[in-house]
Amino acid sequence: MSGPRSVGTLRDRSGTLDEHIIIVGAGHGGVQAAASLREEGYTGRLTLVSADPELPYHKPPLSKTFLKSPNAEPQILRAKAFYEAQDIDLLAGTKATGFSPAGHTLALSDGRQLRWTKLLLATGARPRRLEIVGADLAGVCHLRDCADARSLRSELQRAGDIVVIGGGFIGLEVAATAAMAGKQVQVVEVAERLLGRAVSMRIAEHLHAYHESLGVVIATGTGVSRIVGEAGKVRAVVTTDGRELPADLVLVGIGAAPNTALAQAAGLVCENGIRVDAQGRSSAPDVYAIGDCVSFPHATSGRRLRLESVQNATDQARSVAKAMLGQKAAFDAVAWFWSDQGERKLQMVGLPFDVDREIVTGDADSGAFCVYMFSGERLVAIETINRPGEHMLGRRMLAAGFSPTAAQISEGPAAVKAAFMGTAG
Repeated sequence: MSGPRSVGTLRDRSGTLDEHIIIVGAGHGGVQAAASLREEGYTGRLTLVSADPELPYHKPPLSKTFLKSPNAEPQILRAKAFYEAQDIDLLAGTKATGFSPAGHTLALSDGRQLRWTKLLLATGARPRRLEIVGADLAGVCHLRDCADARSLRSELQRAGDIVVIGGGFIGLEVAATAAMAGKQVQVVEVAERLLGRAVSMRIAEHLHAYHESLGVVIATGTGVSRIVGEAGKVRAVVTTDGRELPADLVLVGIGAAPNTALAQAAGLVCENGIRVDAQGRSSAPDVYAIGDCVSFPHATSGRRLRLESVQNATDQARSVAKAMLGQKAAFDAVAWFWSDQGERKLQMVGLPFDVDREIVTGDADSGAFCVYMFSGERLVAIETINRPGEHMLGRRMLAAGFSPTAAQISEGPAAVKAAFMGTAG
């Protein structure tokens, strides 16, 4: 699918012709918001603006299963028939170029100006770029959308030596996929360990060893000074300690920055993302925002955060859809995340702030274990490797505010579950 297109035909709704909610961004959050608005009874005009020409799709598979097969297609979030049946006007391949909070208008790349009564920004985030010599060479890739994934997949098929810059989730997922496909993979991470901002030391050490077992060469505490090319194509990566790593392909995975350009141009307050309240309201009347592009007050931690995850975007979408329709809603969902790296399924629930105690269960050597993380006596997060049952129980416990004791944890998952169920009544 390519080029601007519109999916869905707007019906004549008596009494609602002046109502028009526009959602900018058709990722997980934007699509869920559109669905939730209809589910909550909104009958006015509803438009979903997407710069991506594809029918909206799942992002997580792009770094894993999508790369494994040359014929794989993106996994769509909703069929085309959904948008038609729900009267959602999907403008795919159309970019929002600006909006006026005072005039309640949105400008599109095709020259149109749309009027809105309420606007929802779900603009997501973009990959951070390297600012070094050679960063613009052919064969230097990023991964955020389907176009990036298609380019990366094509490069992977031809590459023998791959350098991944950044030991975060995207970098490690691609590293595992490439290594298991027989490629020579090296990971360069400037921090002293992998996943330094995301997981506990025990999880990081386990995944480090696992990737090495796949043949991945990992250098931590090491930066990149430049990328070397030949005839416009990448040939090697030079590290800050002077080594030259051969590379037919370089994947840059050094984090993401919130897409706030539209919001900033319109005068919205932005602080590590578009600043919103617990109902998703921005600093401008009738303008809301959700997902990777926002900073919001996190109910459990008492902090203002920006979270990059499918779960956060979709849960916020459900909550903010209610708020946009005047219903009582405050976002307080428990955060959870996951990352599939080869045969290791990492699942996390909660946010590990102020952790002063950890309890480990299971056997890391077998590739299946769990880390319970406490702040004082309060359970704040659980990380699991190949223990989906404990992850699901953890989501229920944290949502209920239940904290198991060390003795209960030592007796095993069954004892923890029994204690929780007993408390839950």
